[in-house]
Parts: sequence; structure tokens; C-alpha cells
Amino acid sequence: MLNKNVWIIVPAHNEQENIFGVIKSLQELTSNIVVVNDASTDRTCDIVKVLGVYLLDHLVNRGQGAALQTGTDFALSKGSKIIVHFDADGQMLAKDIYRIITPIIDLEAEIVFGSRFMEKRSKIPWTKRYFILKPAIIFNWFFTGIKLSDAHNGFRALSAKAAQKIKITQDGMAHATEILDQVRASDLKYTEVPVEIVYNQYGQRFSSGFKIIRDLIFARIFNKK
Repeated sequence: MLNKNVWIIVPAHNEQENIFGVIKSLQELTSNIVVVNDASTDRTCDIVKVLGVYLLDHLVNRGQGAALQTGTDFALSKGSKIIVHFDADGQMLAKDIYRIITPIIDLEAEIVFGSRFMEKRSKIPWTKRYFILKPAIIFNWFFTGIKLSDAHNGFRALSAKAAQKIKITQDGMAHATEILDQVRASDLKYTEVPVEIVYNQYGQRFSSGFKIIRDLIFARIFNKK
């Protein structure tokens, strides 16, 4: 079981096919589970209600970034010392949570990013690997000054200090790059650890990358003083 100060945030939008299995796997580790239902129109909310975890609702679909911020704020209000971001689509493995929080427990990092590429256990579709994920690594490096081996893996752990300093304003998928930008700006200690992602669906497509770039550029323009 995880330490009582570790909390897991699960953003969910229309995940009725996966949410039950995801939550049950997490409940083997802790009861500190927060599902942020991002205005699902399927049975996601009904399923979560019977599982006995914390459930927060967005009345309108705001996006994964907004859901993560809502859940993170809630966990901090409960006194969390370590916060884990974990997807609801069934592609992440609960057993990897131990690995991703260890650098924080050992005071080696304040934020830890999961990587699909460090041990190459994840069987990533080749089109996604070379036409989406690899270009994203280069873009993130250019945009934030931080080079990771895996740019848009949503599996991460934050210390309370990091969670308090990082404020996600990008409601959609651009939040992954925004987090890196804030890591650099706040001079937070970071590291990567290998995790396995099991692909039961394709996920983000090439067009999503252009939307992320658009959102980040707009944010840079309109946040300038």
C-alpha cells in the first residue's frame, strides 16, 4: 500500500469502458483517489459513484489540463505530500506508481515524469512514435528549454512544493508543455523514470499537435505584459 500522504488524480471524460478497471487497480494501492469527471456524457460518473472514491464534477467539458488542476487543488487541500497524475483510459499501470514516486520520497526530485522510451517496454505504434511523439520532444525542448525523452506522457508525480508552484492554465492537452515551462521557471528539480504504456487506443493524433502549438503560442502572446 502507498503512504497515506500520496494522492492519485484521475481526469476522466467518457471513459465508461475503462474507468472501473482503472479505479479497482488503484484501490489495491490506496484509498486516496480523486476522479475528476470532465462533463462525461456516458456512464463514467455513475460507475465512479459506486466505487467509493472522491468524485469531482466539471459541469462543462473543460479539458484534461483543467481536470488535473481541479484534482491537484483538492489533493493539496487534503494535505497531500505527493500527487500522482494518472489517466483513466486503462493504458497506465498502477504498479509503476511506486517507481514514479520514489525519486520524490528519496528527495532526488520535486517532479517526476514517466517515460515510454527509457526501457522501451511500451509497444508504441510507429506512426505515433515518429510523427507525433518524437517531434513533440523537439518542440518541447525548443519551447521550454527542457529536454525529456518523452514529451507528452501524462504519467507524472509532483511533490507538494511542485504542485503548489505549478498552476495549469492550459485547459487542453497543451498543459504538458506548460508544466515543463513552469518547472524551468520555478527551478524545480526533475527527473524521468521508465514506465510502461499499454496501447488499447491510439490517443492523440497529428492534428492534436497543431492545436497544442496554437494554444501555447496564444498563451505566450496574451500573457505578455
